[in-house]
Amino acid sequence: MLGKLAGWDDTIAALATPQGTGAIGVIRVSGSQAISVLDGLFPSKKLQEQPTHTLHVGFLKQGETVLDEVVLALFKAPRSYTGENVVEISCHGSHYVQQQILQCLVSQGVRIAKPGEFTQRAFLNGKLDLVQAESVADLIASNTEASKKQALQNMRGGFSGIIKQLRDQLLSFSALIELELDFSQEDVEFADRTQLFALLEKASVQVSKLLQSFRLGNVIKNGVQVAIIGKPNAGKSTLLNTLLQEERAIVSDIAGTTRDTIEEILNINGVLFRLIDTAGIREHTSDVIETIGVEKSLAKMREADVVLYLYDVTQTTSVELEVMAMQLQEQQIQYLLVGNKADAATMALPAAANTIYISAKEGEGIAELQQKLFGMAVEDSIEKDQTIITNARHVEALQKIESSLHEIRSGLQNGLPGDLVALDIRHCLHYLGLISGELTSEDQLDYIFSKFCIGK
Repeated sequence: MLGKLAGWDDTIAALATPQGTGAIGVIRVSGSQAISVLDGLFPSKKLQEQPTHTLHVGFLKQGETVLDEVVLALFKAPRSYTGENVVEISCHGSHYVQQQILQCLVSQGVRIAKPGEFTQRAFLNGKLDLVQAESVADLIASNTEASKKQALQNMRGGFSGIIKQLRDQLLSFSALIELELDFSQEDVEFADRTQLFALLEKASVQVSKLLQSFRLGNVIKNGVQVAIIGKPNAGKSTLLNTLLQEERAIVSDIAGTTRDTIEEILNINGVLFRLIDTAGIREHTSDVIETIGVEKSLAKMREADVVLYLYDVTQTTSVELEVMAMQLQEQQIQYLLVGNKADAATMALPAAANTIYISAKEGEGIAELQQKLFGMAVEDSIEKDQTIITNARHVEALQKIESSLHEIRSGLQNGLPGDLVALDIRHCLHYLGLISGELTSEDQLDYIFSKFCIGK
């Protein structure tokens, strides 16, 4: 763990609630002088003498000027979010009142906090490791049940626990191997190579599983981009409206009604799907605007995670479908052929791979389509307490850990001297430390926490 960095012993403050007028606003103050500063502005009670984790109601005053009637929540170090003295000021939600209070605090020597600085202090004071700290930002940004659960799982130490256990075990072996170097003349072994091989095998499986989980983690965190493509009048806008259960897109019998892409969000089983209704794709059109729309549709198709190719079952031949499927496969696009207007079909519709039949207008087959989409995106159900990687920084470090584990195992198999095996283990420990934050530089920390919101 990094020690307290230079320049981090001052007192900071920031608005912890969103900007704008509301019933209340919360201003968070943290640092060694947080309580003494508020003592000078809160004549109702002597805060220094109050027990931690208590609430106090009274007027906040600057000299004889009343700033607001507030509720102060008192948290004394180290029993606070940051590990420092913390006072949270619940004031009225007026922007003017909040700014007056902040300006008053600044006049008392308090500094306005940088983005993420409260959580950064919690990390530096050992209240959280870096994975848990990053999960705070993920929880704030979560907009589905799945993303909330995963952020909470990592905040509770799910991923951190795996990393800590592996690091502790490797540290133990590293210490024993390096001890052997001190007795090199006696040719003794303190580290059980069989146990080390077993640990490396178990660790490799664990790391591989975590890396594989990133695809699902990316889906949970960022959602799935789904492009609805097809010929004009296939029913793309009707399908979008039916999925959303609202009239979002204009529906008309006139071909080429949709000239631009329309994007909306659909939540299926806690995962966000970004639905994109595109302009109908046809090879020849004299309409310049429609041509631009078709080009944008093709671009969205190539960018999408999943493509729904919607076609009219009464107007489309099997040859046309085979050609479209081949084109999508050649571009390595994950796709589903969706036969629309199935209620108007005059003969039995053939079962085919990657094909589902619906009636967008009547709502038939929509529930099955949603489950198909979810299955394509998630593949397996999200298990309770499952550790899933959602952070690209963690993936990069895990890839290096995986490579390091391979190097250690290869060195042992080839009879590499103990000092070189110990060096390979130290490389692995270094990358594990990068994930937990034990070996992270101040510049890296500033970059990571700069992406947090101010006040957190």
